[in-house]
Formats: sequence, structure tokens, C-alpha cells
Amino acid sequence: MHLIIFIWGFTGILGKLILLDAIQIVWYRVVIAFVALSIYFAFTKKSIKTKSTKSFLEISLVGLFVAIHWLTFYHSIQLSTASLGILCLSTTTLHVAWMEPLVMKRKISLLEIVLSLVVVLGIYITSSGFTESEYTALFYGLISALFAALFSVFNTKIVEKESAGIITFYEMLSASVGISVFLIIIGRFNFSLFEISYSDFYWLLFLGIVCTSFAFLATVIVLKQLGAFTVSLSINLEPIYTLFLAIFILNENDLLSTHFYIGAVVIIIAVLSNGLIKGFVRRKKKCKLNAT
Repeated sequence: MHLIIFIWGFTGILGKLILLDAIQIVWYRVVIAFVALSIYFAFTKKSIKTKSTKSFLEISLVGLFVAIHWLTFYHSIQLSTASLGILCLSTTTLHVAWMEPLVMKRKISLLEIVLSLVVVLGIYITSSGFTESEYTALFYGLISALFAALFSVFNTKIVEKESAGIITFYEMLSASVGISVFLIIIGRFNFSLFEISYSDFYWLLFLGIVCTSFAFLATVIVLKQLGAFTVSLSINLEPIYTLFLAIFILNENDLLSTHFYIGAVVIIIAVLSNGLIKGFVRRKKKCKLNAT
């Protein structure tokens, strides 16, 4: 899981390194990921048939959620810094805390609500002293977090009946079609879309294959084992990985305030608390079962 989080931490850096606007980056990302998955299924000769039409429609809808999540995410990064764009995703846990009980039909966890509020506190501390542009970036980042939560929760339910490969394949297909249609509507699906530099092309290949196809497949598998809340809360470590990468690659340490670092520490505490508390509860239940 943390390997995936580290890889995703690098996606924020790519949002700055690739000299294209948000919609171009996301279009290339999903199209490259879809092509890579198509090659994977052709090579392994695995079936790409879903178990029902309902499953196909559900997966396709989640694919559109993914597209919106990435569009707003990269727009947020390009308006400010990679670190801020990634940090906004920490609010994903707040949405998952109320969404997952509704979708998965389980009780609302008081622990999850409290930890989500701690994460929000971290975001509040981080945003102290923001400029108008940074607040706009924060807005898009928070919208991105909402759709990230929708993706996590619905994928947790879908993965109960479909394989990770099938889910990822059709979500990338849906996202590719959705963004392509949007580009056609706004008159941007033309030759200029394909005018990119060699460096951007290579970074886009890395983004589409490693950071998307591989990481997406692995995430869906992890969701099945750990649940949406634990995964989304652990993903809050992504800003920390991105922060260190941004310092060394983009020199963003010159742009970050003390408030940012304090907020990051608050988020880390929430993440570690989740793991420690849930681990303690599991061990306690296991001891009781062994005793009986």
C-alpha cells in the first residue's frame, strides 16, 4: 500500500514537470493507461467481460468520477504547488467516513469521524495565510478529494463482484471516452492535442503506465483487503512523500510556510493513530476469540 502511495506522491510532481494543462495531462494519462491494460489483457488472454450490465455501468460511472478527480487535482496543482494539491486530498477521509457506511451498509464509526475532523484541522492550519490564488487551488483540491472519496467507496463495493483488472480496464476506458467527448464539445480535440515535447511524452508514459495502470490495479486489490477508510486515511501520507520529493525536485521548500509543516504533522498523527487504534482493536478481538 505504501509503495502505491509513494508512486502517487510522484504524480503531483509530474503535474509540475509536464508542460501541459490539466485536461491534456489527464487525457494522456487515462488513454495511455487504457492502452497499457489492453496490451496486458491481450498478452495474458484474460477475459474482459463483466459479470453483468449493471456492473459495467457502475464501473463506467466510477471511471467518470476518476476523470473529474484528476482534472480538478491537476488544476489545483497548476494554480499553486504540488504539495498543496496533494494535501487537499487528505479531506477524502472525511467524505469516506460518511459515504462508506451508506454504501456498504455498516454503522458509522466514531473513530473515523474523529480522525477525519483531525485531518480537517490539519488542512485548516495549513491554509492559514493563503493568497487568493491558493484559495482557488484549495477549492479545486477539495472538489478533487470529494470525487476521490466516491471512487474509493464505490470501488470497495464493486471489487466484491469484479476483479481488479476488469474494474481498472473499464474505468480507464470510461475516463478516456468521457474526457475525449468533453474535449470535442469545447473544440479542443484537434492536432494541437498531440503537439508535445519528447520529455513530456516520456513523463506521460511513466504517469500512465506506472502511476496509473500498475498503481490502480494494486489499489483496488488493497481496497478489498483493508477497506476504503483505512486506505484513504493512509493515503494522507501522500502529501508527506510529495513534500520531500517537491523539496528535492522542485525546491518548493522556499514556497511552504511553517503552517504547512504543522498541518502535515497533524495529518501524520491522524494516520498513525488510525493504524495503532485499529490494530489494537483487532488484537483484542483475536485474544477474546482465542480465549473462548
